[in-house]
Amino acid sequence: MSGSTQIATDPVPAAALTEWLRAEVPEIATGAEPVDVTRISGGHSNLTYRIVDAAGTPWALRRPPTGGVLATAHDMGREWQFIAALADTPVPVPRAVAFCSDHAVIGADFYVMGFVDGMVPGDVEAGQAMPVEIRHAAGLACADVLAELHAVDPDAVGLGELRRPGSYLERQLRRWHRQAHDSAVEDLSVVDEGHRLLVERRPADEELTIAHGDYRPGNLSFGPDGRIGAIFDWELATLGEPLADLGYLLASWGRPGDTVREITSGPTTLEGWPEREEILARYAERSGRGERIAGQADYFEAFARWRSACIGAGVYTRYAAGHMGDAAEDAETARSRLANLQEQATAAVEILRRGPR
Repeated sequence: MSGSTQIATDPVPAAALTEWLRAEVPEIATGAEPVDVTRISGGHSNLTYRIVDAAGTPWALRRPPTGGVLATAHDMGREWQFIAALADTPVPVPRAVAFCSDHAVIGADFYVMGFVDGMVPGDVEAGQAMPVEIRHAAGLACADVLAELHAVDPDAVGLGELRRPGSYLERQLRRWHRQAHDSAVEDLSVVDEGHRLLVERRPADEELTIAHGDYRPGNLSFGPDGRIGAIFDWELATLGEPLADLGYLLASWGRPGDTVREITSGPTTLEGWPEREEILARYAERSGRGERIAGQADYFEAFARWRSACIGAGVYTRYAAGHMGDAAEDAETARSRLANLQEQATAAVEILRRGPR
């Protein structure tokens, strides 16, 4: 995964992992020496490691963060469930190799998957490694693969048990609004206004498909021709509204000349990437949801920006409390986070007040 720099910080205990692999995963070659374990940088939640076995074959391992983990967060079994379920579908996922729930091995649940080589453009710097001539194809591939994901029947791949009664959007709006109000942000007036408008204009014709929850170029591996080799980071995956994934992709799709920043870092402000309108048109064509998109794409982009603001309120709280590192850096980052969450919530309100384009 050449879009991420590898750093050797807080590695998984190599000797204990090797012993477990030797006993439980014979297809991974283990010799007298422990396997090589290297942290792959990128991401701020579940951790990914590159494992190289005795034969020189690379594998990947996912585990939760090493500290400050809520009991109900970072469910590795859920990630494993999704990539295993999608193995025989057209959706590109890493090969599910083995899952371990025995905390005696490395101190947490973890799973091992096939290592997918490719470019992972998590930010502008990583995106510059992608040749300009493949960027347009890579952008259209984002829409194609998202449509493929949303075409998978959850029941047919054994994920139907995750279906919950009631409205996905209603649950999401309630959850994130509550999280924002549990934060240290003092002025939530624009967040509250966004919540009011989102509730008031919530579409009645919700669909239920597999929804990734964090679908963007920075969670994808691209080959030299721009094709997508794998979707990573399934920790937010659920059965939910497919257009919420599309809205998130649009809100994270920065372009030159934007007056509002994208909700997360990515490569799409660089030359060669398609415009948002092209992504919308391509997804509409491949998914068959053109009619819904025409009237609701703006709603779901606003929802993504509003949700980002609510998540940002929680992150702001941790920085403001000095729990993330150096106190001076935390204070400056907290101010930046506060400004960004207000910007995203304001953008959501403006989109909703404007109505469909």
